Formats: sequence, structure tokens, C-alpha cells
Amino acid sequence: MRVLLALLLFLTGASYAYGADEEPVLESQERLLPGEKRLPKAEITDVDCLDCHGKAGFSVPTGEQGRGPSRHLDLNADAFHQSVHGDYSCMDCHADIEKLPHRKGHLDAVDCVSCHLQQGDGSSPSRRKWLAQDTIKIVVQTKSYTHSIHARDSDKDNADCADCHTAHYVYPSDDTRSSVHKLNAPESCGHCHAEALEEYRNSIHGASLKTPWKGDSATCTDCHSAHQIDEKEGTKAHRVVTEQCESCHEREVKSYMATTHGQLAWLGNKDVARCHDCHQPHTTHAVDDPKSMVDKSNIKKTCGECHQDAGVNFTNFRAHSDISDYERNPELWWVSRIMVAIVILTLIFFYSHSMLWFWREVKSRPITWVKVDGRNYPVRAKRVKHDSGKHFQRFSWQWRLNHWALALSVMTLVFTGMAVMYPGTAWAMFTVKLIGGWQIFGYIHRTAAVIFLLAVFGHAVVVVLRLVSKGGFQWFGPDSLLPRKKDWDDMKGQFRWFFGKGEQPRFDRWTYWEKFDYWAVYWGAFIIGMSGIILWFSPYFSRIFPGWVFNLATLAHGVEAFLAVMTLFVVHFFNNHFRPSKFPLDTVMFVGSWDLEEFKEERPEEYKRLVARGELEKHLVAPPSKRANTVSHILGFTLLGIGLILLVLVIIGFAQRGLV
Repeated sequence: MRVLLALLLFLTGASYAYGADEEPVLESQERLLPGEKRLPKAEITDVDCLDCHGKAGFSVPTGEQGRGPSRHLDLNADAFHQSVHGDYSCMDCHADIEKLPHRKGHLDAVDCVSCHLQQGDGSSPSRRKWLAQDTIKIVVQTKSYTHSIHARDSDKDNADCADCHTAHYVYPSDDTRSSVHKLNAPESCGHCHAEALEEYRNSIHGASLKTPWKGDSATCTDCHSAHQIDEKEGTKAHRVVTEQCESCHEREVKSYMATTHGQLAWLGNKDVARCHDCHQPHTTHAVDDPKSMVDKSNIKKTCGECHQDAGVNFTNFRAHSDISDYERNPELWWVSRIMVAIVILTLIFFYSHSMLWFWREVKSRPITWVKVDGRNYPVRAKRVKHDSGKHFQRFSWQWRLNHWALALSVMTLVFTGMAVMYPGTAWAMFTVKLIGGWQIFGYIHRTAAVIFLLAVFGHAVVVVLRLVSKGGFQWFGPDSLLPRKKDWDDMKGQFRWFFGKGEQPRFDRWTYWEKFDYWAVYWGAFIIGMSGIILWFSPYFSRIFPGWVFNLATLAHGVEAFLAVMTLFVVHFFNNHFRPSKFPLDTVMFVGSWDLEEFKEERPEEYKRLVARGELEKHLVAPPSKRANTVSHILGFTLLGIGLILLVLVIIGFAQRGLV
């Protein structure tokens, strides 16, 4: 009886599992619900997807055995079709679906990044017309996102595209329906940054957002950007936030970047004040609000966070040194006007002097007529290169060594100092990073400063001691570098010669332009040296001087350095190397001597005086060797090349930022 019952059950089960026209269903195959049909990928349409996902409230449980919170999978088809992806089909994004239904497991995350990067070469799916027009902008934003902290794989809870833009309801950012619209961005960001959102709501930015009729206000993306998010203490994040702040606070950011705070922070110094150090990152208040960190009642405490030993007047430091605001910064206003006037007048005079000199020397060259193909052409004679076999010793090796120390230290100071003055230039950011950061840059700059000051003032001490020990020196005689009446007469005569109104003056040992160069170095060394020392030892001087002194020091340091660059690498180079009679290089500062015939042409009065006294012979030396001549040319052209490169870099910085 039991055997018959077992056989009956077996036959019944078999007849249930096998229909007349059906294949056996294996355990690995999915069972279809009544009315369902299995579709291969090629036959799937959006209508098929909306059969499930188009039903409001469609969701699946995320816990075991149907328990736990549900994951909503419903889609508002009308809202989706109005989005920027409305022309796409479901399968354009969910490309890993091979068939319907797809019950088991989760689908792969949609790869928004690859698709948007492919827009650059036109290989992404067809898209809305406005989206096609913004291809470059979208590709740039997508690449920026891939380098942001939100895209890093190291953080499993990081933000992907859908976290900010939603998965299906993506609208242009200026559309109020967009999750990243200006008014919606705080709430979108607040899903992850709840604490920052709460602080923001109580700030002047957050409060103003609630009263748009009073004016526009900043939201998350206005300060942090949309796709260039980086570690909050990193240099990149600081640069992005500073640039974003400038879109609303242009004058404030420009004046901040004119201070050592702004310049050094941009180059990576985390020890100087950044915007958020004084204004708080999210709980920002109006500057006259008692809650503000820069309110009069709090400013001393705020400054004391970094300057613990500063004096009571240090709070007079202008964190935003706007030189155009006379009411707030009268000291800076006056000093900037005076120094800029000095720069303009000096450059106008000496650039005009150089251009007129070039024109006159070219015009003064004799003309020879050259016959070519039966026609005569006028040709200016080339410079005569003297080779008399005798040289006049002009500079001893000690003074040449001092000049080399001066030249190398100045070029190093220009390179490192102008990178700080123009920190936003690509060359400044690149070189600071290449050399190893702002700290190493600072060490190099200060070392070069010490060498420069020793070369300048050490030379002065030695000269004075030697002259005093000798006695009988004529302080306003022909061998003196002090200005005298003949210099004024020579300069007037030189200008008459420029305009063809007279002969060129007969110069003695030191010309008027050489004396200008000489004393300009002392003027620059005093201004740059004093201001540099104040900035270098600011912790000490902050106990003594009011804060605005450091603003003046920064201003004077930069403007005087700019003037030095624009005169040394233009006027000085022209006077000594680039004028037609010297071009391309005068090696006297390298070998120490001139050819005797060249000496006669350049300094006829000194030659005449030495001959009359019978002292010429003791100054004559043998010409430099061929090897010494080669080395001097290599060194000379190298220094000239470096100087001209530095000049170009400074001009680039000036074109981008200006002088003050």
C-alpha cells in the first residue's frame, strides 16, 4: 500500500512539473509571475520598465526576509522626460540589464562620468540641444569632479553624481527644480554635512537666503564650487574658495591678496590667515556684528590666535589693504601714490633715454652703398671690434667678485620674491611646487637677501675705509662716484646729441648713468632691506609698531623690487650690453679690462687725463686669454638670458595683477 502511494505522488509531481508544451524549470531559473514575460535586452523598451517603476510607491525591502526600510524605485516619468536626460532611454544608462525581469541582486551603479567625458569626442548617446552646446563646460566639470575629494574611492560614503544631482531628475542648475539650484544646494549638501548646514543657516549668508528681496547671497557652491571640492585644509581648496569669494567680494579679495597673508596662503603656507580663519567658514556674520570674529570687540582675540605676542596696536593691521580707500587706509593711499609716481617717472625717463640713444647710435653709423643686381642699397656700417693688443684695467678681481655676488643674489631675490608678489601666476605656483614648497622658497629668498645686503653695504664700508686711510681723495673729483656739475652738463649734452643738436659729450671715469645705477642700488637696498627685515622679523616688530606698518612694508618691498627689475633688466642691460656700440655683450665686468682703443672711445676725458699725468702705463694689462674670453662670454650670456626670462615672468605677473 505504501509503495502504491509513493508511486502515485511521484506521477502527480511529474505531471505538474512538465506541461505538454513546456520545458522543465530548473532551480537556477527565475519563475515568472502570472502575466509576466521574459524579454531579451534588444526588445526592452521604456514602457516595459515603467510597468514596474512607473507605479508610485514601488519599492523593495533592504533587510533580510522582507524586513527593514524600503528602497524606493518608483519613477515620475513626466518629470524625467522634462529633465536634461529626458531623451535618453532607460537602457542608455542601465546598460548592464541583459533581460527582464531582473529580480535578483542590485544593478551596477550608472557610470555618469564616462558618459560625460565621452561628450568631448561625441561618442555619448544623443542629447538635448542645450546639452550639446555646453559640451566643453560639462567635460571640464566632470574632469574636475574626478580629481575632487568626492570622487576618491578611499571613502566608501563619498558623494557620487546622483547624491547631488539625483538619479533621474537632473535639471539645469539655474532651474528651481534642480537639486543643485542655488536655493536648493544647502539642503542637498546638508544630507551629508548636517553640522555645516546648521551653522550655515545661522550665518549672514544663510539668513540672507531667506530674504532674497534684499539681495543675493552665497550658498555652498558659491564658496566651495560645484566640482572642485578638495580637503578643506589643502592649498587647492583654499585657492578655490578664495576665487569663489572674489565673485562677490572682489575688492576684499584683491586687497587680501596684496598682503603677505593672501600671497603666502596661496602658495601653500597654512600658518598665515586665510579667509575662514578670520571670518569663520560657515557661521559668518557681518563685520559689525558683535558675533563676528573681526568686530572691534573680538579683533584682538582673533589676531592673537596667530600673533600671541603682538602689541595692542597690532590690530591696526589692514587685513584688506585696499590702497584706493583713502578713508580707511590714508597711510597706504599716500605711500602707494608716491611710489607709483616714482616708478612711472623713472621708467618714462630712462626708457626714453634708451630709445633715443639706440636711435642716435644707429643713425650715427656711416653708410656704405652696396650694389646688388645692378641696384645700389645703403647699408649701415657694423660696429668696429677693436683688437689693439693692449687692455686697460678697469675693475680689480675684488670688485668683479662683488658684482657677481650682487648679480646672482638679485636674480635669486627677483625669482623668489616675485613669485610671492604674483602668487596667482602659473609660473609662480609651478616653481614653488617644483622647488619643494613655500618654506624652501623662503629659505632661499632670505639667504639671497643676506648676500645682497652684505655685497652692497660691505662694498660701501670697504670703499669708505680705503678712501679715509689714503687721505687727499677729491670727493667731487673725476674719480668720485658722488654726483657733480659735470654729470648734469654731460646729461644735457647727451640729449642734445640724441636730437642731432651737438656732439656727444666726452665722458670721464664715471658717467652720469653709471652713477645713477650705483646710487639706485643703495636706494633700493635701503627700501627693500628695511621693509624686508620688518617682514622677516615680524613677531618681534609686532610688539613695537602699529599693524599698518607691516602693510607699508609689504607695499614698499614689492613696488621697489618691481622698479629694480624694470630698470636693471632693461635700462642697465641696454646701457652696458644692448646699445649698438656694445651689442651683444660687454665683458669688462667679467675679464676686468677694455681694449685700449675702446677705452679711448668710451672714456676720452679719463684717457686724456691719465696720459697727461703719465699714469696710463700702470693701468695697461695683457688682453685676456682665449679661454678667459670664452668663459666670460658664456657667463655673460647666461646671466643676460636669466635676467630676460625673469623680466618676462614679472611682466606676466604685472599683466595679470598690476603693481599695487
